[in-house]
Amino acid sequence: MPPLSLSLLDRSRPLVVRHVSKTFTPGFRSPWSKKPPRRVRAVHDVSFEIAPRSIFGLIGANGSGKSTLIRILSSLVLADDGDVRIFGFDIERDSMQVRQLINRVSADPSFFRQLTALENLLFFGRAYGLRGSVVRERSAAILDRLGLDPSQQRAMVKELSRGQQQKIAVARAFLTSPVLMLLDEPTTGLDPRSKRDVQRFVREVQRNHDATILLTTHDMAEAEALCDRIAFLVGGQIVAEGTPDELRRAVGAGDMEEVFMALTGRSVEEDEVEVAVNG
Repeated sequence: MPPLSLSLLDRSRPLVVRHVSKTFTPGFRSPWSKKPPRRVRAVHDVSFEIAPRSIFGLIGANGSGKSTLIRILSSLVLADDGDVRIFGFDIERDSMQVRQLINRVSADPSFFRQLTALENLLFFGRAYGLRGSVVRERSAAILDRLGLDPSQQRAMVKELSRGQQQKIAVARAFLTSPVLMLLDEPTTGLDPRSKRDVQRFVREVQRNHDATILLTTHDMAEAEALCDRIAFLVGGQIVAEGTPDELRRAVGAGDMEEVFMALTGRSVEEDEVEVAVNG
């Protein structure tokens, strides 16, 4: 399929999610079992829309449905119900076009561990049709901005720390200048300095490169520092959405942790289990 012409996109609605639901039947079940299958409701009737050139945050505990929703938006998992459109393209019917418009960072990225950071990025960039000289120039520039020095850029990935590897994942995702970025817990497990490096780079790209970003996190401070709008995801459902100021005013709270407690009656750490339902 030829590359999409970005000038022809309807940039007024980068991501529209309407009534999306997804339920799984996890694990092995014996065919002789008389018990009804256990079903896990990962996402239930989720709707939201992201404004162009903004950062939209989904806050939720581990198991709240954030990663399932990201996989649906990446067209890696099909929703049971609902509708997702990216720049007007239907996520299921137009999946090939959609994949040219988005990129994703996960909390557990994979690499060619015997290759260097730069070699990994060169392979990825060439796979996306970029010239080698362009990839090398962009890769070095992005890794510099993320705080990886030249010796780290030329080290094998297996020799780098968890934080340094996550920076490579962020660089890889932004290498192709996607117009919609899905960041799934991009700073989980990072030390404070690496976390600040990644957060600063995300904000810089959003501000200077016309990118729209969906960020999932359970870090309240990160969401408040980066996001223009925030939605709280609990048990696969959105329980509140608004700007940080709107959410604070709605419950008379001082920070996002207090807002979450006021809305749900518990902290994000206490909300670590997905909602199980019987089919």
